[in-house]
Amino acid sequence: MYFYLVAFGLLAHVIFWGAGLALLVMPGRWRNFWTVLVVPAGFTLQALVVWLGSNAGLRGTHTYAWASEVVPVVLLLGAGWWRGQGALWAGVKKFWPVWSATAVTLAVLVLPLARASKGLTPTSLGSCDAADYAAGARVLMEFAQGDRQGFLGLTEVVRVMSADNFFDYWTRLNHFTPAALIALNGTILDCGPYELTSLMTMVLLAGSLPMVFWTARAVLRYEGRASWAIAALYGVSPITWYAVAHVAMGQLLAAHAIMLLTWAGVALWRGRMQGRRVWQFSGVLLVGYALVLSSYNFILLVCVAPAVAYAGGLAAWTVQWGRLGRWTLAMAAPLIVAGLIFWERVAGLAERLALLQQYDFGWKIPMLAPAGWLGMVANTGLSPWPTWARAGLAVPVVGLLVSALVRGAKLRRSSAFVALCLSLPPLLGYGYLNLRGVWLGTNASYDAYKILAVFYPGLLAALVYWVTLDRQGWRRGLVVTCGVAVAAMNLVVAYRFTERLEHPPLIVGRELLQLQKLEARSDIGSLNIRIPDMWSRLWANSFLLKKPQYFETHTYEGRLNTPLRGAWDLNGGLVGVLLPDGGSERVNAHYALVNTTSRYFLRVSLGDGWHDLERLSRTATRWNWTKGDATLRIDNPQERPLRVVCRFNVRSETDRDLQLWLNGRRLRTVKIGTELKVVRVPEIMVPAGMSVLELRSSTPPTRLGGGDARPLGFAMYGIELEVKSEMDETEN
Repeated sequence: MYFYLVAFGLLAHVIFWGAGLALLVMPGRWRNFWTVLVVPAGFTLQALVVWLGSNAGLRGTHTYAWASEVVPVVLLLGAGWWRGQGALWAGVKKFWPVWSATAVTLAVLVLPLARASKGLTPTSLGSCDAADYAAGARVLMEFAQGDRQGFLGLTEVVRVMSADNFFDYWTRLNHFTPAALIALNGTILDCGPYELTSLMTMVLLAGSLPMVFWTARAVLRYEGRASWAIAALYGVSPITWYAVAHVAMGQLLAAHAIMLLTWAGVALWRGRMQGRRVWQFSGVLLVGYALVLSSYNFILLVCVAPAVAYAGGLAAWTVQWGRLGRWTLAMAAPLIVAGLIFWERVAGLAERLALLQQYDFGWKIPMLAPAGWLGMVANTGLSPWPTWARAGLAVPVVGLLVSALVRGAKLRRSSAFVALCLSLPPLLGYGYLNLRGVWLGTNASYDAYKILAVFYPGLLAALVYWVTLDRQGWRRGLVVTCGVAVAAMNLVVAYRFTERLEHPPLIVGRELLQLQKLEARSDIGSLNIRIPDMWSRLWANSFLLKKPQYFETHTYEGRLNTPLRGAWDLNGGLVGVLLPDGGSERVNAHYALVNTTSRYFLRVSLGDGWHDLERLSRTATRWNWTKGDATLRIDNPQERPLRVVCRFNVRSETDRDLQLWLNGRRLRTVKIGTELKVVRVPEIMVPAGMSVLELRSSTPPTRLGGGDARPLGFAMYGIELEVKSEMDETEN
């Protein structure tokens, strides 16, 4: 129940913040429909307050969040007085079915998270964005812009382009609004950033349903039932659930903004652009542009593509260049105002685009066929169906759409042209990026998915233009049948998402949370974050921002690889080091501290021949398989050899021998069976400098079959190297 209280508390708080602003900016003709704007307006206003607080040098939302609650109160009172009580209640009454769909969607999204954990915590199916957002939220929640303590001012690690500190990186280059929303709402709800990251992502999706409904109803002019069905379909679509499952807050915020800008651009052209009416959408446009600039600023270049295609196409067809000029001025003026407010984000736009070209972000995502655009995919990885199934699904999808568009053109329905404008620009970009990825062998398909996702509300509404065939007789039966089939296939994959999210591969568990205690310890001056998997490494960084931190690999933007200058190694993963005389300390089963100034200090890391880390969801059990023979790299920085005892918590699929070879010399051989047990290897001498400890076996690797073609040697659940002191040698 606690999960639901916090989730719906977040949604209610955003609505509270957006109500007054939505009433104020909604053009008078549509004032009774103000509730469709309330969620994006709430996000924008909250982000603006955090932006102003940050630039004013205030020490995080902890110092001003409660005082800022007066802002939405004043706006709501002012808007109620100006618009009148009639408009206030009319908007609530008109859209209760849509808001009911929002509530149901949010409840369904929260359910697997509530089952996955006993307490509020983030999960992910693969992306590490959640940890990045949480780090930014801590920055905006607890620190001032001029703070350079701990990790924030560690220039050699955190420099990104012109940002030489971690605070400026968030205000200038990274996705500011997601972190700002977590920070402000976290202060009000008394929750840490890690507790709200996944829930806020779910609120972003569920809260978008009213605007999806409005896009279908006001832009494409569908009937109310069809518009509601499209909004509900968006709420269960694998395209959007994929974003939630990977905590992609930025793209969900961009989708809100693009819906606002598209509706405003289309409605502005349709209206009478004379006198003050030219500026009637300025408030809506300002909210949309501000949301783009503060969250996904690089989308600014294409965010008005559907609206530009619509107005530009009609201007060319009807030769109304003067009208297009007034339309362009009305669309551009709010962008200039938003750009002045978020000038630092505009200034960082070129750098952000350069980063996108410099790094091959993301991973490869399958290219979707026409049926996939409607969410008819095979699984939670968005994999397509076999070729024959894709072809069979594409025929009715494309056939119905083309038939409806042709029929709409014959009947001179302007909505047919709108559907083309909403679908063709994003699909062209989607196709180009996918083909670019195939040609260059990069992860451009990841960028293609992002384009598809941010334009998906309008794209989905346009792709189901066949709902306009719903009149009577066989056409109605055809539309209903097709609609049921699309909804059913979306629901099946949504259900599979809930199953996977109940047992997520990535979750912040008790062991990671315990790292927070290290930040308050004065005896730990600085840390080398030596945690192999990026998810845990980024969360450790988020929990320890008040400590200088160093990384041996380029972990993420703002966390560069540098020489390891920390006073302590924070070791995680498979390998642990135990030093005598208090030189090491175990934090918990997964993490340990090792003093780099100890005269017995050494470093150990996995070398060649290892498969990726595996784990049992919701447990502390983790292991790495070897591919057969494997190596450990040992760095002994001392000027003398060290005596080391090795312990392996290991098993195998078959009985095999484990041979230890150090720098090409065979040292020990032990027997390994199929049952998991700790095997102690007698003492070995590790010379000064770099060494390679090889784990060999005379038995060839096994293959399990059943879809797992990997060669498997040893399953290592833990490796501990204990360094013995000279006193131990004397006693022996």
